[in-house]
Amino acid sequence: MIAALRSPHSAGFSDWKRLALTAVVSAGLLAGCASAPQDPQGKADFEAMNDPLEPVNRALFELNQVIDNLLLKPVAFVYSIIVPVPVQTGIHNALVNLKTPVILANDLMQGELGRAGQTVERFAINSTVGLLGTYDAADKWFGVAPHTEDFGQTLAVWGSGEGPYLFIPVIGPSSPRDLVGLGVDSLIDPLNWYLRNTDRDGWIWARMAVSGIDSRAELLDTLDNLEKTSLDYYVTLRSVYRQRRADEINNRRPRQQPVAPTLSLSAADGRDIETRPLQQ
Repeated sequence: MIAALRSPHSAGFSDWKRLALTAVVSAGLLAGCASAPQDPQGKADFEAMNDPLEPVNRALFELNQVIDNLLLKPVAFVYSIIVPVPVQTGIHNALVNLKTPVILANDLMQGELGRAGQTVERFAINSTVGLLGTYDAADKWFGVAPHTEDFGQTLAVWGSGEGPYLFIPVIGPSSPRDLVGLGVDSLIDPLNWYLRNTDRDGWIWARMAVSGIDSRAELLDTLDNLEKTSLDYYVTLRSVYRQRRADEINNRRPRQQPVAPTLSLSAADGRDIETRPLQQ
């Protein structure tokens, strides 16, 4: 759900573009109607959640649960059972390799020249000795680990705010910034251009479907465990999405951890007699 169907492609892109535009405009209009609490603590909590559309998002989340339980999850489960694990790995690796031009474009737009070099190196290795990308030889043999970049991350690096939290059925957790990024990544994907201009639109839909199944199959156990252990599954997914996106935007570099607040008990003359962390 979190990563299923990342890219809107091809002939149906106009529909996806309208969906993204509608979501962004609706978010802006409804966010303007939502008023934050007036008390300082309530206002801080409201801003931290950044989910002024929560009633709408929860309704769309429940709709997604129906779609997922009736279609996406069963298909992914059958795929994970029938298709041998080495073949699943090969399909996943090939899909990642096909994203290389988009990743490279975003590396360059972010000024990450070192990572751009790694992206080119991975593509050259995996497209040749990696058997058209089905084997990650770059990582296994040469230690060039994969990374991902998308235009949503690029917008964040450029200083764009994410906007209010959105939940889109099938796509999953998102934001106006990431929806725009989704559309731009589809537009700049050279494989999409080639297939579209050679009347092979069916292959674009096939790639989109296989990518969705691959992503959902990878998350079968993760999402099941998350749902079973969460007091509020919606809130947990929202938190996981934001943490994941923050890590991706930060290129998974260690972020400075905030210093835990402390409670000091002082004697009458002002000497600290005990200092201990506050329980969070």
